[in-house]
Amino acid sequence: MKNASPKSSQLGAVVAAVERVWPGAAPADAVLKSYFRERGDLGARDRALVAETVYAMLRRRQLLEHLAPGATPRQYTILGLSHLVGWSGAQMDAVLARGERDWLDGVKARRPTALPLAVEADLPDWVEERLSPQLGEDGVRALGRALQCAAPLDLRVNTMKMRREEALAAFRESGIDAAPTPFSPLGLRLPEKIALTKHPLFMSGAVEVQDEGSQLLGLVVEARRGEMVADFCAGAGGKSLLIGAQMQSSGRVYAFDTSEKRLANLAPRLKRSGLSNLFPVRIDSENDGKVKRLAGKLHRVLVDAPCSGLGTLRRNPDLKTRQSPQGVTELVAKQTAILASAARLVKPGGRLVYATCSLLSDENEAIAESFLTRHADFRLLDSRDILRRLEIDLTQDSPWLRLWPHLHHTDGFFAAVMARNA
Repeated sequence: MKNASPKSSQLGAVVAAVERVWPGAAPADAVLKSYFRERGDLGARDRALVAETVYAMLRRRQLLEHLAPGATPRQYTILGLSHLVGWSGAQMDAVLARGERDWLDGVKARRPTALPLAVEADLPDWVEERLSPQLGEDGVRALGRALQCAAPLDLRVNTMKMRREEALAAFRESGIDAAPTPFSPLGLRLPEKIALTKHPLFMSGAVEVQDEGSQLLGLVVEARRGEMVADFCAGAGGKSLLIGAQMQSSGRVYAFDTSEKRLANLAPRLKRSGLSNLFPVRIDSENDGKVKRLAGKLHRVLVDAPCSGLGTLRRNPDLKTRQSPQGVTELVAKQTAILASAARLVKPGGRLVYATCSLLSDENEAIAESFLTRHADFRLLDSRDILRRLEIDLTQDSPWLRLWPHLHHTDGFFAAVMARNA
């Protein structure tokens, strides 16, 4: 990108995309998908430039708005191409209109030597204020730097089809330098994005896309052969598929979700996986009759609750402006209700795992602690003991499972593992 000779049309294409994404009315990936569908005239190189620039700008949105408050989408795009994508002065001069070079030079001249912590970390003020007591200023800075980087492509090996060592060798034979993930015994990490959907390992169901942290959440469920298990908020079913494979396609795994569309996305993945023990079930709510009929019958229940998603900012940087304190308050009420309902499914002696991809203790420890206070028949298990049993060398400083992008190079995740008294 840096060595290309840019054209005004390329700048215009990026500006048009930024104009759509910047208001934050819908997820950035969906907005870009719609934009590219309309812009059939854009070649692969131009599309790559648009996507790279838009996501670079979203990851550093606080910085851009701090440097040039009230700027137009075109001006923010110019600043993003210069400051973040790395276009040279000559490249910028090739596309700038009269007066825009003076504006850009003026912004650079006014750049402050010190930035507020929220701007340096590129997190909304309210998020920085909630994380600082937990991480300290240096921790927030380190987290912010990690979230400003694109996430790697992590894969989970389907052990029903292949061992990790075999998948690793197969990728390397096809010229892809994959590496084992450091913590998950099922994970592979690819150095760069590839056309994975056309790769034989993906097409055969031997591998699935899944962040290493998400894999660890599925593993701490410790599902066993012949058990009855539920993934209470299954979504597209990544953890459901992992659990089904851990059970070697025996027993029964219910993948519950309220969204028909999300469960429809599970269907092709399930077909590729070769599993026969996974049953997608659409429910109207956590109080659906299909759920109530299973009360007290399940060995293990995973509740990957709807949350702010702030642990996924490497992938979804637009969430920084699409989430709010009010939104988190509403989510906390929903998380509390879903966890209480899911807990009813757990049989005496069974396991309940509450998980989120949030960074905020409001959605994590506070929810689990409140639940344990209200439900004396459940107790907290120490995730460190479970990780040792799984031979996963992951340092944790509390019974909770906590994964941080700057420490573990995964998305941000939380899990509380609980057991119902026998």
